[in-house]
Amino acid sequence: MRALVFDAYGTLFDVLSVTSLCELLFPGSGTALAVMWRSKQLQYSLLRSMMDRYADFWQVTQDALVYSTRALQLDLTAEKRVQLMDAYRTLHAFPDVKPGLAQLKSKGLSLAILSNGAPPMLASATRSAGIDGLLDAVISVDDIKVFKPSPRVYALAPARLGVPPGEIGFVSSNGWDVAGAASAGLTAFWIQRAAAEPADELGYQAARVVHAITDLVAYNSAFPFPRQEG
Repeated sequence: MRALVFDAYGTLFDVLSVTSLCELLFPGSGTALAVMWRSKQLQYSLLRSMMDRYADFWQVTQDALVYSTRALQLDLTAEKRVQLMDAYRTLHAFPDVKPGLAQLKSKGLSLAILSNGAPPMLASATRSAGIDGLLDAVISVDDIKVFKPSPRVYALAPARLGVPPGEIGFVSSNGWDVAGAASAGLTAFWIQRAAAEPADELGYQAARVVHAITDLVAYNSAFPFPRQEG
């Protein structure tokens, strides 16, 4: 294994970290809004891929926000929309992310992000989380204008990194994303951030299930890491 490629949203960045702002702006409805917003965001990305009507993830995220506030009968003013969308630029990273990436980097692995996110969103989020210096590449589906789990998306990783698919591990907390990567020929690792969440029944399972990025470092038997000189 020469490289590890990570999903961004839900894996590195906590998409529900917007809940506190949602609650501040819409008291009593913060959790419902944050959960519906994320669900609709994923649904719209899948539907746009199936319709062959691509819009970047920023637009998809905004459309999902507008729908969710309407569905919950909340008054989304222009000012509140800007506040909530800006929160997506600086989503909180999970506590295991920075130390886990640093440990994996020290083993000589190439590290990258492969995400539905639009390039400006990802650049802002990685910089805000302080992990931009640990990454060798940040790869966006915007390059090919289709969302995960299209096999074309996962093919971006070996092409961009110059590493054969069999030597790339793909890491995600989203079960459907794990299945998509495994189906495309990558070795997939599932970060089960919710302990009660079962694996998706899509016919392609993770090679290993972990609960934090730092757990990956311990699996030397699963990762024939590059040998360090000296």
